[in-house]
Amino acid sequence: MAVLAYSLGKREINHHFTIKNAKLISLVVVILLLVFHTALRYYGGGDSCERLLSTGRYLGENVWQPYGCMMHKYKSIEAKTCLAEKRVAFVGDSRIRQLFYAFIKIIDPEQRGDGNKVEGSAKPDVVILGAATWSIKLHSGSSETLQQYKVNLTAIAVHLEKLADHGEVYWVVQEPVNEQVLSENRKMITNKQLELYNDAAVDVLNSSKRNSRSRVKLLAASRQASLETITQSDDGLHLPESTRNVGAMVLMNSLCNKLLRPIDGSCCQTLPPPNLLQKLSACFFVGSAVVFLIFHVLGNNHHRRPGPPDVESLEEKKPATAAAPLGPKAPFQALCRMGIIMSYFYLCDRADVFMKEQKFYTHSTFFIPLIYIFVLGVFYNENSKETKLLNREQTDEWKGWMQLVILIYHISGASAFIPVYMHVRVLVAAYLFQTGYGHFSFFWLKGDFGLYRVCQVLFRLNFLVLVLCVVMDRPYQFYYFVPLVTFWFVVIYSTMAMWPQILQKKANGSGLWHLGVLAKLLGLLLFICIFAFSQGFFERIFSIWPISTLFELNGSIHEWWFRWKLDRFAVIHGMLFAFIYLVLQKRQVLSEGKGEALFSPKISNLLIFLSVVSFITYSIWASSCKTKAECNEMHPYISVMLSFILIRNIPGYARSIYSSFFAWFGKISLELFICQYHIWLAADTKGILVLIPGNPSLNIMVSTFIFVCVAHEISLITNDLAQMVIPKDSVALLKRLGAVGLLSLVVLLLARGSQPIPGA
Repeated sequence: MAVLAYSLGKREINHHFTIKNAKLISLVVVILLLVFHTALRYYGGGDSCERLLSTGRYLGENVWQPYGCMMHKYKSIEAKTCLAEKRVAFVGDSRIRQLFYAFIKIIDPEQRGDGNKVEGSAKPDVVILGAATWSIKLHSGSSETLQQYKVNLTAIAVHLEKLADHGEVYWVVQEPVNEQVLSENRKMITNKQLELYNDAAVDVLNSSKRNSRSRVKLLAASRQASLETITQSDDGLHLPESTRNVGAMVLMNSLCNKLLRPIDGSCCQTLPPPNLLQKLSACFFVGSAVVFLIFHVLGNNHHRRPGPPDVESLEEKKPATAAAPLGPKAPFQALCRMGIIMSYFYLCDRADVFMKEQKFYTHSTFFIPLIYIFVLGVFYNENSKETKLLNREQTDEWKGWMQLVILIYHISGASAFIPVYMHVRVLVAAYLFQTGYGHFSFFWLKGDFGLYRVCQVLFRLNFLVLVLCVVMDRPYQFYYFVPLVTFWFVVIYSTMAMWPQILQKKANGSGLWHLGVLAKLLGLLLFICIFAFSQGFFERIFSIWPISTLFELNGSIHEWWFRWKLDRFAVIHGMLFAFIYLVLQKRQVLSEGKGEALFSPKISNLLIFLSVVSFITYSIWASSCKTKAECNEMHPYISVMLSFILIRNIPGYARSIYSSFFAWFGKISLELFICQYHIWLAADTKGILVLIPGNPSLNIMVSTFIFVCVAHEISLITNDLAQMVIPKDSVALLKRLGAVGLLSLVVLLLARGSQPIPGA
């Protein structure tokens, strides 16, 4: 009865909540959010610079989050670069002096808390000033003193405005005090008095500049931060160091973000105008939409979408009847859909529409979502159609849960926690292992080395990334995983296609051909080792134009070298495993029947025991690592992929079921990995996209829902276009490749002169 209720419940959910309905809902939500954020920006008042200076919250100890934007943590060299030609003056009491020293500490962490007296200094470029506590103290908080304070501030407001015409002027709003620990001679400095003085300052400075284009900026962020930390003050008056550092870093971001443009500092940044390629891409998508509308008005050409191919096997399910031919409207319809999606990408991460916030890691933000998705994965399980080792449903499931773990890892900022970082490194290596396993299996069994097959795989892997490179103005290497799997596909293809081509059919005739395959794999291993131990040779090869355009990031090949070297043995590991497995399968050494263990009970139990021990040993080692650099050096030589495969496949019952929840995500894992850069994360993965401000949990749910719908739609679009633009006829395919090559050359030449974005 419970099983029946479980099955009926899943069927009911799947019947009413289809992916098509989900996409319609997500489209409506995006439109509403665009209207909301546009209204908030133009009618709610306040830009990111004002939000930086005025509001925020603590994400954790000493980690300040301004409302709706990201605050960059400036290093000494960056601060010196920004302030090299500026004179900065701090004017005020002992609280301002503390802020001054915190500001100086950013510029020079070794600077002592003293300085030289300067007479007759030139006009400053930046003025930070504030006062109140001495007025309250000297006159015991009398109302007459408050009135005189207003008069004096009104008198200097005109001069502050003149300074603001040619520089930056900040008025520091008074922070609260801890009245309980104030000394007797400071007891008159109460929070009520400070609020009266703050109200007076805000009223005078706001009213004095209503008709002025320049503004005296109010620095209230440190006051907001001190509401939570003032109890840590030693004397009740002066702020603790953590709060002073918040005020100093807020000032630094306000002054320097617009000059240095750090990618993880979105506060106070003006957006660069679209470049030529971005404008051309916009025209292209608009033109495609116009053509689609014309076709739609003239006649409705229905077409059937072909089944989505798999990136490893590219095997499609044969329909019962022949699919109707695609009409001329179909490619323009796909491009129109892609154009709408790309506009959402641009609005999320290149336009100043949606807010962004920085990441902050806690164990709960990583492990609680992890437990939640694994509960869902167990709930949605199905019987496998086949019980072979690493069958299609199982590999989709594997890719799916790994991708979900990686997504949680990225959004939670878990790379700061080395044990999690190392386990996720294994997941990335497992993707490359599957690349080697899948492509080797296809070539070994099918022997299809045709150009059509190659183009299908390369298009499927690279279409989205190449579009994003143009629309989002990012280099190809920025989306590092796609260059990595593309490179390894070309290597696998070259290894298997080169003479002599050894296939399973040929190897069945003589066991010597198996030695030929092993010789090829050994040659590939030597090729990898030569590249790995000769960084100079590696960089010279990949620095040749136009190859360098694909592998350079910010004018350097170092990132590509790091990514390639980190998992350099994963692909050949997958190829070798596929070869051994397929040979054993052909010789009927394995028992792959439903419910049967792969090996005899004794061998099966021994292998499972050793696999579990391997997992535990790896986890202990990963937890004991002290630095990422130390762990990364050992990572290529340590693998637990085989252990996972044995645990998952030796028991017959384990091969007979799979999680349809994870498998669904596995089918769009590539799109999920790429799309997260701009429409789930933000600032090119440095921060988090904020669609629902003020409610982090609801924001994650809404942005995740839209993100998954977009990734699924892009997967369908990629499949549609792959069937349309890559003909099976060799002559037509060569002509199109020539056109693509010419277009690529034009794009490369247009992009060659462009400068990399600072901080990217």
